[in-house]
Amino acid sequence: MCPQPSDRHNPIAYERGRNLRRPLSPTEAILWRELRGRRFAGFKFRRQQPVGPYIADFFYAGVNLIVELDGDSHVGQEVKDARRQAYLEAAGYRVQRFWNTELYDNLDGVMEAIWTACSDPAGRPPPKG
Repeated sequence: MCPQPSDRHNPIAYERGRNLRRPLSPTEAILWRELRGRRFAGFKFRRQQPVGPYIADFFYAGVNLIVELDGDSHVGQEVKDARRQAYLEAAGYRVQRFWNTELYDNLDGVMEAIWTACSDPAGRPPPKG
């Protein structure tokens, strides 16, 4: 069984998540507008959710899906990002990463990829045809 995010066990992560929820980056605002309030096919996403020692940009508990948006601050951070993703995947989470430019250039494609991940709890792609 994979650990669930918990704001009760780590007050520092909870407070950090709260602080990060206040200022939205432009790309986070675009994606949050699509995901918030069960607007996206009824899936309930949380924003800036503490998960272990990390803060997930967006989290859907139904399939333990973490959606991360990467901007300029992630350039040169590939090793750190890979370590973070390995930790989260070892803990039973699925991580989808999108560059900010993907969101601007192909919002429909990003939303389709997120929908596919949310729709199949086993993480398999949907059947073709």
